[in-house]
Amino acid sequence: MSTPFPFTAVVGQDDLRLALLLNAVSPAVGGVLVRGEKGTAKSTAVRALAALMPALDVVSGCRFSCDPDSPDPACPDGPHEPGAFETRPARMVELPVGASEDRLVGALDIERALAEGVKAFEPGLLADAHRGILYVDEVNLLHDHLVDLLLDAAAMGASYVEREGVSVRHAARFLLVGTMNPEEGELRPQLLDRFGLTVEVAASREPDQRVEVVRRRLAYDDDPAGFAERWADEESAVRGRIVAARKLLPSVRLGDGALRQIAATCAAFEVDGMRADIVMARTATALAAWAGRTDVLAEDVRQAALLALPHRRRRNPFDAPGLDEDKLDDTLEEFAGPDDEDPDPDPDGPGGGDGGGDGGGDGGEPPRSDGDGPQGDDTADRSDSDGTAEESPENGKDGEPRPAGSGAGEQSAVRAAEPFRTKVLSVPGIGEGAAGRRSRARTEHGRTTGARRPRGTLTKLHLAATVMAAAPHQRQRGRSGRGLVVRRDDLRQATREGREGNLVLFVVDASGSMAARQRMSAVKGAVLSLLLDAYQRRDKVGLVSFRGTAADLALPPTSSVDAAAVRLESLPTGGRTPLAAGLLKAHDVLRVERLRDPARRALVVVVTDGRATGGPEPVALAGRAARLFAAESIASVVVDCESGPVRLGLAGQLAGELGGTAVTLDELRADSIAGLVRDVQGTSRRAA
Repeated sequence: MSTPFPFTAVVGQDDLRLALLLNAVSPAVGGVLVRGEKGTAKSTAVRALAALMPALDVVSGCRFSCDPDSPDPACPDGPHEPGAFETRPARMVELPVGASEDRLVGALDIERALAEGVKAFEPGLLADAHRGILYVDEVNLLHDHLVDLLLDAAAMGASYVEREGVSVRHAARFLLVGTMNPEEGELRPQLLDRFGLTVEVAASREPDQRVEVVRRRLAYDDDPAGFAERWADEESAVRGRIVAARKLLPSVRLGDGALRQIAATCAAFEVDGMRADIVMARTATALAAWAGRTDVLAEDVRQAALLALPHRRRRNPFDAPGLDEDKLDDTLEEFAGPDDEDPDPDPDGPGGGDGGGDGGGDGGEPPRSDGDGPQGDDTADRSDSDGTAEESPENGKDGEPRPAGSGAGEQSAVRAAEPFRTKVLSVPGIGEGAAGRRSRARTEHGRTTGARRPRGTLTKLHLAATVMAAAPHQRQRGRSGRGLVVRRDDLRQATREGREGNLVLFVVDASGSMAARQRMSAVKGAVLSLLLDAYQRRDKVGLVSFRGTAADLALPPTSSVDAAAVRLESLPTGGRTPLAAGLLKAHDVLRVERLRDPARRALVVVVTDGRATGGPEPVALAGRAARLFAAESIASVVVDCESGPVRLGLAGQLAGELGGTAVTLDELRADSIAGLVRDVQGTSRRAA
């Protein structure tokens, strides 16, 4: 067994260490989600925590880690005789992102269950993690069906395995710890709320601290055992402090004044439900115990808010998490009771000692645009009133010569209009991609549509088909009793139809014909709305923009819809319309992505007015590029951005050559009268 990196040797990351230690003191806090860029010791700190957890007494021979003082009466290995127990270290169980459902919850031997009526059960990771730590690295990439199982277990404190009337239940109470890089996509709100605390981590920008990180890491890599030995005293001290805090925890008093501050803070930040209030109360109590106090102070409530509320106050997937600390301080001051006046801070409190935080942490909300920025100047207004005029090859719209080689004038980025709920755009046919909520697909979950022979491990039994396969052979197999004689060849896997997530590749026209302020704002608002829809439907997204003389891959395909929204917001406009270059770039992106993820089907969303300018025969070249998509049956939709009293219908022609559908900005809205977009099919084309 490898020697873990010592917890106390982690440099900096005070909020991260504090959140983990508070969960070690009081597992009822509910776990912690660690968000941050790669290479910031997220996984190192979590794995190091297991070595600090106090040892457990478990019933001897129990595969489900029952507590000998209060064994689970429904334990599959029970009933347990009193007295026999053993002591072992707390477990940290890692859940791989690609784990199967059976690996997580356990598996039943379906063949023995049908033929013999025996509940032969092999425990999964949830059983291993009972009374310990369940760690999920890259938790935001976890498949939806595994997320659902985690939600059920976290809510009920138990895991249920049910297959065709055969049921097994066992206790599953664990400390859920997850790490994630937000650049790779966000977490489902339901699972996000299950984490008691969240912390944002980032690499230090202080050279001295970075030097110390490298020095310690190199020393550990050279001699892990020797390095751990040098930190043994510090590790022992923190372990002892955790034990002392656990013993003190039942004696900590949460007064009415602190409770008022907790309730007022949750109300002020408009968090949903009551879980935030409960988590804050438990966190503040754990903070007091960690500081060696028996009373909860205002400083404990403040630190608890910074850890428990940032991920609960988000209303929009594109809003950055965080709290307004000035508002927090005002709320705490307004609702301070007599017990909170002139507190005497403990130097060994939450901000001191090993692993303590300073209360500032990463809880502050990053500055956001208030509407006065680059989009507030009048640069984007230098266009014709209808927004359709193109710049001349020699000069920009203001008559000034273009920079040499630019081929396009550039205008400041404008802000997107308010997003709206869009119609459902889906890929025709039935796929087999990653679970999501957009297009039809054969999945492990959904409505049963048929049966087949299992490929590999049987996961979903089709009982009727299994019985029909076994029935003709009963006499040949010598059946004499009531039980059905079932062989492995008789088992049938249920085929199910659900929904998959797709790759939604946006191809956005950022040329001069789109550059009028109101027009580009509306276009960005439409794309932002589609991004929000992609977030809710668990899609991957990519962004290609074209302007001037070339196309640019503004965002490679990613699960981070937030990143796409940021790139969209800063997208500049101006210049000619190299439509063919944009389509060819998109085609190349899809070709590479098919090699990386062949099961994920693509939906191309072209946002343009359909004009093609610049270079020799731009219209003909754009048509040839579009027909590449039609030849490969790539699903596509053209969002027609043409405006003004005279419409040329070029976007409709482009949709026809793509083999897709064209919709106007108005038709894209879910509440519009026109209901023409259901599946993106070549047979439903908008007339030119």
